[in-house]
Amino acid sequence: MTPKRLCFVLIGTICLLFVALLVGAYGINSLLTSHASKLTGLKAQSQALDQEQLSLANAKKEVAKYSSLQEISQSIVPEDKDQAEAVREIVNIAAAHGIALASVTFPASTLGGSSNGTSGASTGPASPSAAPSASAAANSSASKLSQLQRVPKIPGVYVLQITVQSDANNPVSYDSFISFLNDLEHNRRTAQISSISLQPATSNSNLLTFNLILNEYIKP
Repeated sequence: MTPKRLCFVLIGTICLLFVALLVGAYGINSLLTSHASKLTGLKAQSQALDQEQLSLANAKKEVAKYSSLQEISQSIVPEDKDQAEAVREIVNIAAAHGIALASVTFPASTLGGSSNGTSGASTGPASPSAAPSASAAANSSASKLSQLQRVPKIPGVYVLQITVQSDANNPVSYDSFISFLNDLEHNRRTAQISSISLQPATSNSNLLTFNLILNEYIKP
């Protein structure tokens, strides 16, 4: 092989090696870029998981912190509209302040097409029915919501209005009436008084009779 030919061979070999070097560098760069992109994605996922773990830990702390609120709400808000119990509590509070009541009444019930108001003093049982158990269950479910009104913006909470009228023949003093109101507002079944109507006694202006509308909040 002549020196000239050898020179061309060496030059060609060098060119091929240079091209191979460029191709290899490009391939390595693409591979590194691909791995860097995957690493960035995995890092982002790791950060997202860390954030979710932190949020979950905070949520668990909040649940533990406020878990007692469920029990408190259940103890404050009755789960049934037990009218007999409501009447008993109102009558006992009134008696404690020497107040005689003429009536404790509830809104009209829509069950069975009844249009008469239900009085707290009327606790006569309904006659037995031979209806099927499914119908009885439906009636029982409907009876829980009968006479109730939904409370806006508080899901699952209903209100039952109770009308309390004092005995017109036994007027009470203003101080006794105020004490009676205070105890009603601290009772779990009659926590809100929505309407008050007062009428001074004709024989003594220091005495009065009254008519109240109470709101009993229920979460059946």
